[in-house]
Amino acid sequence: MTVCLAYEVAWLMFISCEIALGVNINQYKLVKEEGNWQPATATWYGSPNGDGSEGGACGYGSLVKQIPFQSKIAAGSPALFKDGKGCGACYQVKCTENGLCSQSAVTVVITDECPGGICSGSGKIHFDLSGTSFSDMASPGTSSDLLNAGVVSILFQRVPCEYVGKNIAFHVNEGATEYWFAVLIEYEDGDGDLEAVDLKQANSDTWQGMQQTWGANWCLNSGPLQAPFSIRLQSLSTGRTLTANNVIPQNWQASATYRSLVNYD
Repeated sequence: MTVCLAYEVAWLMFISCEIALGVNINQYKLVKEEGNWQPATATWYGSPNGDGSEGGACGYGSLVKQIPFQSKIAAGSPALFKDGKGCGACYQVKCTENGLCSQSAVTVVITDECPGGICSGSGKIHFDLSGTSFSDMASPGTSSDLLNAGVVSILFQRVPCEYVGKNIAFHVNEGATEYWFAVLIEYEDGDGDLEAVDLKQANSDTWQGMQQTWGANWCLNSGPLQAPFSIRLQSLSTGRTLTANNVIPQNWQASATYRSLVNYD
């Protein structure tokens, strides 16, 4: 674990390049339709029309600005962030407290952590939304007034993530080697969150458990590792597993993104 953590700072400076391949809150269960709304509070951070802080504590970097996120993100209180295992979970939020609120639901993804201040407190549920997400809760023509409202009361519910046209992708961390392999995991449909990640080397039947380093980043400190690699995911909320076979090719490169052919239903 110590060796994996030593690479965190280096990874934060990753250069994004993509190579296309044929790629809990336990009391709040996933729902398919409205009807499981729970009370919470919300604020916003960053610029009024922005994406909070670029990337955030989950490590998604500039992806949060792009489709499918499109700045519809949130920094979750510790009860939502769950030490990074809540990264990627999807929620609907809507404000209800005054005439500034449209009552329409906005879907957001947890991409960051709100660790203190109004977010602190055992089990407290608070969403620090991007300016874009917060504004989208407003009635037409009232977004500026809602942005000035401070802390607002909201309702939220957990919903399945749906990244239309996207399969799960694996961004290899900068600095990864055959002895230290690390990836950022992106675009998981369904639960969105992860409890465990395993790696299987070429010509092997053995799955090796990877360690969560930070946010949505997982690493395996072992080697030399023989590619291609298959990667198996287990979601946090429902424990569902999914395998991306041979998703990391033999000639993999650090700072590259490899797209799988699979996603959760």
